[in-house]
Amino acid sequence: MVRNLPSQPVVNIGLVGHVDHGKTTLTQALSGIWTDTHSEERKRGISIKLGYADTAFYKTKDGQFYPTGRRPDGGDDVEKELQRVVSFVDAPGHETLMAIMITGASIMDGAMLMIAANEECPQPQTKEHLMALEIAGISNIVVVQNKIDLVTKERALESYAEIKEFLNGTIAEQAPVIPVSAHHDVNLDILIAAIEGFIPTPNRDDDERALMHVARSFDINRPGSRPKNLKGGVLGGSIVGGTFSVGDEISIGPGRRIEDGNKTRWETIHTNVISMQGGGNALTDMHAGGLCGMATPLDPIITTSDNLSGQVIAKKNDLPEVHDTIDVKINLMKNMVGGEGGEAEIVQPLRGNEMLMVNVATATSVGIVSKADKGVTTLDLRLPICADAGSRVSLSRRVGTRWRLIGYGTIC
Repeated sequence: MVRNLPSQPVVNIGLVGHVDHGKTTLTQALSGIWTDTHSEERKRGISIKLGYADTAFYKTKDGQFYPTGRRPDGGDDVEKELQRVVSFVDAPGHETLMAIMITGASIMDGAMLMIAANEECPQPQTKEHLMALEIAGISNIVVVQNKIDLVTKERALESYAEIKEFLNGTIAEQAPVIPVSAHHDVNLDILIAAIEGFIPTPNRDDDERALMHVARSFDINRPGSRPKNLKGGVLGGSIVGGTFSVGDEISIGPGRRIEDGNKTRWETIHTNVISMQGGGNALTDMHAGGLCGMATPLDPIITTSDNLSGQVIAKKNDLPEVHDTIDVKINLMKNMVGGEGGEAEIVQPLRGNEMLMVNVATATSVGIVSKADKGVTTLDLRLPICADAGSRVSLSRRVGTRWRLIGYGTIC
């Protein structure tokens, strides 16, 4: 259900944690939107793609917080009680979908770390997702102790002690731990108060270069639509700097793959913005913060099925550099987690010709280690990325059947 919110969202808040700890259920409780809409997600009961939902937070004169459509007295939302409009990014918790979670972390301004009270803490992806938040530089975290309706008081207290011990010495050591039942809407007002207190809206400069990271792309036309009724492709994601306006000429990079004989090259896509939407509202201008969508005149076959996810949008001819090879200043973790039984394993040094999964913002590629010298590693990329020097890179190594997070770095 799409709601018209008071404004464009101003902050992205991620929901991360182990599979089936209640991320999607909490998103629905706070926003009224069930983000698992893909057919395979519904069949398997887990998030496979990044989910998105917007809501607004309000505060009554008595100091009680509530989300859009959930005023405590059952009445309508009160405009003067509005605190801010937020976007939620619901990241998959399954171990095989770690790359998608890292993609989501790249556009988060803060995060809720979900931990189920009816399971021992930490679970493997609880550890790995917290590491991913640290690598992404996300320190504004609220810990949600979910499913308290399924346990006794004694187990809830035991779970709380496990959580505090797990958080000790981590980036979330000072984070509040809020017990909730997302399924029964218990303590949502306390959770919103914690979010408002611990996840501030970042300071943003509308005069910066306008950049948007594409996380999803769509063909919104129904099957069988008449040619005259076809609409152009839609791009969804987060603006990380500057402002875009309807009518802007934009560039999308790395762009489209061009096969030229036995060679492949990438060509920047040039188009323009014909409409924009944020918080369920049609907008003429969009600034950094929150999630948004851009409609374009692009052939929808270009944008269908997330074909342009991982790309970068800028105003015409203002894109970051497109790289086939990157030099990265590497920081390897001491241990990686998420293996059989969740045990930590020592991270071995990088090897020549080793294949690594590389995440830069919403882009995912595979890099081959071609050279390593004095902490700087050269990676030859299978798929090009569009990024500025200084951009943060997450690195994962293939171990068995899955990719395991092993470190991070910055592009030199």
